[in-house]
Amino acid sequence: MLHRKKIAFLLIVVIALAAVVVLWITSGRSSETVIDYPIDSSGLLSVGTYQKKDGYQSYINHYAKEERPLEEILIPAESYTMVQGMDEPTPEAIQGLTQRAVRTGADGAMEWQFHVKKAGLYQIDMTVSPAAGKDSDVERELRIDGELPFTEAKSLMFQRIWKDESTEVVRDARGNDLTPKQMEEHLWQTIPLKDGAGYEPRPFLFYFSEGEHTLQLISVKEPMDIANIRIYNPLDLPTYEEVAKSYESENIPMPSDVMIKVQGEDASLKSSPSLLPFYHRASPAVEPYSVSKQRNNVIGGYAWRAPSQWLEWEIEVPEDGLYTLSMKYLQNFVTGSSTLRSLTIDGEQPFKEAERIGFPFSTSWQMKTLGKDEHTPYLFHLTKGKHAVRLEVSLGEYAPIIRAVESSILELNSMYREIISFTGTVPDTYRDYQLDQRIPEMTSVFQKHSETLLQIGEMIQSPSGGKERAAILNTLAYQLQDMAARPDTVPSRIETFSTNVGALGAWIPTLNEQPLTIDYLIVASPDVKLPDPEASQMRKLYTGVQQFAASFVEKYDQFSLTEEEDKVINVWVTTARDQALILNRLIADRFTPDTGIHVNLKLVPAGVLLPSTIAGKGPDVALEVGNELPVNYATRNAVADLTQFEDYEKVTERFHPSATVPYQFNDKAYALPETQTFPVMFYRKDILVDELNLEVPHTWDELMALIPKLQKRNLQVGLPERPLNTMGNETANTDVVTLPPNPTYSMLLFQNGGSLYKDDGMESGLDEEIAVQVFKKWTDLYVNYKLPIRSDIANRFRTGEMPVVISDYTLFNKLNVFAPEIKGLWEFTSVPGVKTAAGAIHKDVGSSGTAAIMMESSENKQEAWEFLKWWTTKETQVAFGRELEIRMGASARYPTANLEALDELPWQTSDLNNLKEQFQWVRGIPEVPGGYFTGRHLDNAFRKVVVQGEDARESLDYYLRYINEEITLKRQEFNLPYKK
Repeated sequence: MLHRKKIAFLLIVVIALAAVVVLWITSGRSSETVIDYPIDSSGLLSVGTYQKKDGYQSYINHYAKEERPLEEILIPAESYTMVQGMDEPTPEAIQGLTQRAVRTGADGAMEWQFHVKKAGLYQIDMTVSPAAGKDSDVERELRIDGELPFTEAKSLMFQRIWKDESTEVVRDARGNDLTPKQMEEHLWQTIPLKDGAGYEPRPFLFYFSEGEHTLQLISVKEPMDIANIRIYNPLDLPTYEEVAKSYESENIPMPSDVMIKVQGEDASLKSSPSLLPFYHRASPAVEPYSVSKQRNNVIGGYAWRAPSQWLEWEIEVPEDGLYTLSMKYLQNFVTGSSTLRSLTIDGEQPFKEAERIGFPFSTSWQMKTLGKDEHTPYLFHLTKGKHAVRLEVSLGEYAPIIRAVESSILELNSMYREIISFTGTVPDTYRDYQLDQRIPEMTSVFQKHSETLLQIGEMIQSPSGGKERAAILNTLAYQLQDMAARPDTVPSRIETFSTNVGALGAWIPTLNEQPLTIDYLIVASPDVKLPDPEASQMRKLYTGVQQFAASFVEKYDQFSLTEEEDKVINVWVTTARDQALILNRLIADRFTPDTGIHVNLKLVPAGVLLPSTIAGKGPDVALEVGNELPVNYATRNAVADLTQFEDYEKVTERFHPSATVPYQFNDKAYALPETQTFPVMFYRKDILVDELNLEVPHTWDELMALIPKLQKRNLQVGLPERPLNTMGNETANTDVVTLPPNPTYSMLLFQNGGSLYKDDGMESGLDEEIAVQVFKKWTDLYVNYKLPIRSDIANRFRTGEMPVVISDYTLFNKLNVFAPEIKGLWEFTSVPGVKTAAGAIHKDVGSSGTAAIMMESSENKQEAWEFLKWWTTKETQVAFGRELEIRMGASARYPTANLEALDELPWQTSDLNNLKEQFQWVRGIPEVPGGYFTGRHLDNAFRKVVVQGEDARESLDYYLRYINEEITLKRQEFNLPYKK
């Protein structure tokens, strides 16, 4: 037996030595060579694509034959002729500018008059500087002669400029690099008016006839200073070949043995504070590198993916001459294709080819020297001194493809709604609907878009692979082709057709997003040999062993090292790592220096709080707990009463009175609100108003009158079933198996003067006559009006099947990311209400959210209270909310419960006003012992009526007994007064 063990051990050693030898032999091999294959999307013009009504493509095609005169019109900002809805600005002299600047507010409008000598198409540039506001990009709407020239002019974006607050590396108590804080750099920029979505790679062109005109800027979001407006036509960029000839004629020298390396994480300026340096540990070749500690050694990544985002580096050149420009990059995001960037040096594109620089896919780090090909690098003339090298995300040849696909989705969804107006969403399989006769254009629409999608599918299949990217294109194209040939099969395939169109919408971000990670840039003379971008296999093996050993020591779920300090509180968070990192940085920068209290922050799963508390290993403070937990834990003496602190009442002034209702019981309070969400009404302007000429409902009577009008076209209204979280998804219950009261029923109940509980929570309020009447009205919406009990509201809103949807306002976050093709086609407003005899409309809604609690077992209650107060302040909530959106994008717009903080988050002015209008009607949903039966049995009674056809009054009365019995049972268990 012992002999066999020795043989096995020797065999393992031999295999390991053989592996090491193989790795040693191959360790000198460099990384693979990858090739950038540009896509030729010019062929889309021959197919012809559906164009958005009143869109830029329709506009520019209309004026395609007009001249582009070499006239220039310079309009000083101080020469405005009209100001509306904002304070009259005082022109201010700005150093370095010849014109005086004026400030435009976050709302209102400003107008200028000017004269055009020669009719034609012109580009418009503006010299601007975003003013202090909510740290988001500035948005404006442009009108010419009082009219919107095209829909894209409704949302013109002006970026702020950001940089790291300090160039020094700051580390936490565990020796990990902290993400550098970002600060705005207030610089004047000359910005051409262009498409912020990147679908139009060139700046917009505007047609002006000869004579007098007005130009009006309407503020949508954030204040901005303006120096001048320039209307002109720039000269065409030269090609590299033309530039190279000028090098020869000017006899520009070519230095030798020069190599300047700039680390990517040392970017001097950036367009977004979300473009943060981060750590990459997969390859030991990145600089700097640590096997166990987090080192900010790269920049970009998935955060650097949106069109118009840019990073800029400052490079100092030792002498005049011609240099090459190289980047060590990782592009392992977009399979079988390249992500694109455009290049500027000192604010100017050096030549036409710099508009499109491709970084092809590879699983390993690559070194790219900009050039025509691998053997023909571009040479850049750089003078001695400092230069700014900027890389900006560009869609390049993808722009017409995305534009064509989005247009196809819009027209196919329109055709889908036309079809279901005859067939419904569940057609009769035995009926001939004669759709080809009722909708004569149907087959031609299907055929046209089938050809377009097939051509796009062929375009994006590069020689290097990536054919799976075209899978959904081909699937839908073949389906359209077959439905065009056999229109009688359309009704039976309508569901798969809708699913495929939805999948095509989800496919767009795979082309629209252009991620890229940069380790460093190199400016070098052409004779210099560049370093290998990848580490040798032997080094990778050695590093892997080191990382494995370090994993037994490092605590990756813990963000601080303060267990031995005198004043330490343990704080647990149950959100994602990004949120925990942001909070840890805020604690280190603000809370601990101001209070002297150290925090041991830990990221934990949501379900461990109660078991850990029972075991005596719980935290002092827990964040992001659900509404149902504080009172439920408090009845078990697990959560501390916050009214014991003298300043509790003053602290609660930060919130709407409704926000604290779920956490109060028996004149005590067991949590402070963190987030608060509530329903609003979303509607599709393009369908409801433009297409159907219907009005947005303000009362439930108006909504019920609207439903049949929509159902005539087999369209529906969507009502909420459960609250939504920050990302716009349904909330998951934590620890307690419970179901919150249905948001629609709560809304109707509150609007009609009812309540969920009575007698201080000793008895359900659902036995009151008003509660019964509201229950019947609620169920009638599903019984009589046949509204769907459960549906994917976001997707149906996207397709237009549900042009009116009532849902928590965080659906806004999801739609911004989930449905980019309908941007600008929808809005939200307050929910329908109940009109009183006096003519007032009550729009009460229930709310949900999350809270921060202090555990009763905490031995540091005063320190924990100081933390809770700090965490819910305006300053902290604004900083957390902005940083969260900076890191994760618009999908993470933070629904803070702090009213002042909500005002400071980067909402558009009109959207914020709509939120505040609804906020005044928000009601809190109380939590009582045994109250978890309310939502559960309310849902049971609802289904008994809607699904089984039972009587509404009898069904509610039947389950009401169970609700009251459970409330009484729990009050007896916790020695509380109960109804006998």
